[in-house]
Amino acid sequence: MTAHSLARIVAEELATVGIVGFKGTGRWGSPRRTVWSTTLPGFGVRHYSTGRRVYIVQTAMGGRLRTMTLGNANLFTDAEATDVARRILLRAQNGENPADTAKRIKASPRFDVFLEEFWKKVAVQWKPLTRYTNDCYRRLYLDDAFPKRFADEITHAEVVKWFARVSNTGGPGAGNRTLEILRTMMNKAEAWGYREECSNPCQGIRPNRRRKYECFLSNDELARLGAALEDLKRDYPAQATAILVLALTGCRRSEILGLTWGEVKGRRLLLHNSKTGPRTVWVGEEVRALIDALPRHPKHNRVFWSGDLDTLKNSVDYHFRLTKNKVGLPHVRLHDLRHSFASHAAAMSETLPMIGKLLGHAKIGSTARYAHLDDRQILQAVDKVGLLLDLYFSG
Repeated sequence: MTAHSLARIVAEELATVGIVGFKGTGRWGSPRRTVWSTTLPGFGVRHYSTGRRVYIVQTAMGGRLRTMTLGNANLFTDAEATDVARRILLRAQNGENPADTAKRIKASPRFDVFLEEFWKKVAVQWKPLTRYTNDCYRRLYLDDAFPKRFADEITHAEVVKWFARVSNTGGPGAGNRTLEILRTMMNKAEAWGYREECSNPCQGIRPNRRRKYECFLSNDELARLGAALEDLKRDYPAQATAILVLALTGCRRSEILGLTWGEVKGRRLLLHNSKTGPRTVWVGEEVRALIDALPRHPKHNRVFWSGDLDTLKNSVDYHFRLTKNKVGLPHVRLHDLRHSFASHAAAMSETLPMIGKLLGHAKIGSTARYAHLDDRQILQAVDKVGLLLDLYFSG
């Protein structure tokens, strides 16, 4: 068997294990040999007599031929190593030091690998509800956001294009929420040495403007909705009761649908996973009676146990949509029950701090939107002062 035919056979064997498009140099009996890529000059796989294989890059720099080791071939795929080598060779052509570039690039993982690392290290610090929500955004908009891109090479232009795509697909809110997750990820990439400082590609991207829409139901509208929900309760007690409790407490949907029997303490709901942290919600006798009327599941501790949370959420949304349309309120959203609760509190002259406490707001600024709702009392006071002044001047 000639050396040429042996080399051909070895090349074919290498091709069967994934080293496609490489050609070998060096003597077969020598301590090491290098199989060079036929498609990317300067990139190869170095084989040692011990069986160890490493990816290398060889290029001219400063009048000298420099050879850099990329890493153990057992830890990278050919495609991953080729991508890294191509970036090193390109930057070397631009005058950068390939050794420094190789060291930095090897430290920066692909985006999907970095995403997994970020989730393992950071997501454990999130509250369960935040983790659940962010997991959904990750699955829909982040897992395949930047395929085959490394964390340090994602550009501002790529993020702008991705943000527009998410906003068009999922809506302005989904775009904003996912952009904030990505912004936090890129900040961590800088902190962990995967990107240069102040290189966050999300910088300068303004979030979508949200159209502020708030609907406050009148007493008559609430009465019509309540009567329809009582009818719904006969066939769908969990869904109807959940909507009624939302209207009577001003709680967020997630707080009520995730409520457990352990959080129901007399006239209090001790919410552990509220958006703004643990908080106590005081409830009236009507709410407690609605909750007590629900059957308990023998195995689950959730108050509303009609399926998992996703199934229950979809079911509540569906039946609320049917009910509101039935009573002529197609424009009303489920979250508007929370706004209506606050508006009635303001109409009863409750202070903004008290309304904020009832709603579970962490900042008074979140409650300030309801400041105009007690204008009726202010106008009455103005009328009284005006009447007094009129009597004084006319006298």
